[in-house]
Amino acid sequence: MIKHNAILEVSLKNLAYNYNKLSSIANKSVCAATIKADAYGIGVIKTFETLYKNKCRHFFVATTEEALEIRKKKLLANVYVLNGLEGNELSIFNNNNIIPIINDKDEYSFVSKNIKKYKKLKFGIHIDTGLNRLGLNVNDLLKIYSDKNKIHILISHLSSADEKKNNYNILQNKKFKEAINLKINAKYNSLSNSMGIILGNNFHHDLVRPGISLYGGHFNTKMKKIIKPVISLKGKILQIKTISKNEFVGYNQTYKTNKKIKVAVLGIGYADGISRVLSNKGHAYFKKKTFKILGRVSMDSITVDISKNDKSIKVGEYMEIINHLNGIDKIANQCNTICDEILTSISKRVKRVYL
Repeated sequence: MIKHNAILEVSLKNLAYNYNKLSSIANKSVCAATIKADAYGIGVIKTFETLYKNKCRHFFVATTEEALEIRKKKLLANVYVLNGLEGNELSIFNNNNIIPIINDKDEYSFVSKNIKKYKKLKFGIHIDTGLNRLGLNVNDLLKIYSDKNKIHILISHLSSADEKKNNYNILQNKKFKEAINLKINAKYNSLSNSMGIILGNNFHHDLVRPGISLYGGHFNTKMKKIIKPVISLKGKILQIKTISKNEFVGYNQTYKTNKKIKVAVLGIGYADGISRVLSNKGHAYFKKKTFKILGRVSMDSITVDISKNDKSIKVGEYMEIINHLNGIDKIANQCNTICDEILTSISKRVKRVYL
């Protein structure tokens, strides 16, 4: 049995808790789940199975390939592709019960001309209310829409839902309501992502689609008190060694010892998702104690100062880089990024262990 150098522990119990908690907040709406990018890096199949067992029946992914991966489970659920048709044949969506989200006039025209051939095909429409990414604007919708095509879902996406006081959220919600008032009569109308859920009932509409909050991300909003952490990221200690005073640690001599120290070399690095930004400022954790990362984060390893507690730490044990006390949002702040990037950067060579 291989003892992996890097392990990502995933609490499926906390994942389920988060889904059910968010469902209870948006209790007048259907709660979907966004599981694109391999469920933000934690593993899409386990995530899908866990949430399905907790009565989730609507799942959003980015690509057709991601949707087909989920469809291998052959469970009765709605699977939506946010990137639209992506140039694929409509038969792929029709035969596999996959719902593409149409993002432009050409895609809509193509679907409209061919939909009679595909009796099982359902599709949605994405309205751009101000993010200026994917989606039609309201004027485009007015030009193309006709009652002969039943729209399964009408969606848009909030730009700044993590900023509760940002008036842009109100503006986008107003534009989305204007689109709804065109009487498209979609089965579902959906605007809110994770942080949109805590903006209030006015943003929930028929269906909410949380993503990062399912996996423990909260952007230091009030979501922090609502959800539970889901992951721990650990690196195995490969070597423990003593380094003399006035020696350098790591590439390019960025850290110099001012006394004799003892270090642990962990088998985890930037190829596993540990950002080089954490060089000389990040930390590892062992039994609730904190240890500083010394020198540059390497591709396959990091070096940690364990001088203050060297007797209790042994080769072969694991130290945590992310844990339930020092979560993905804290690491994101250190790296000047968002927790979504931290999670999705954890590479495939990191062993996923489900608890």
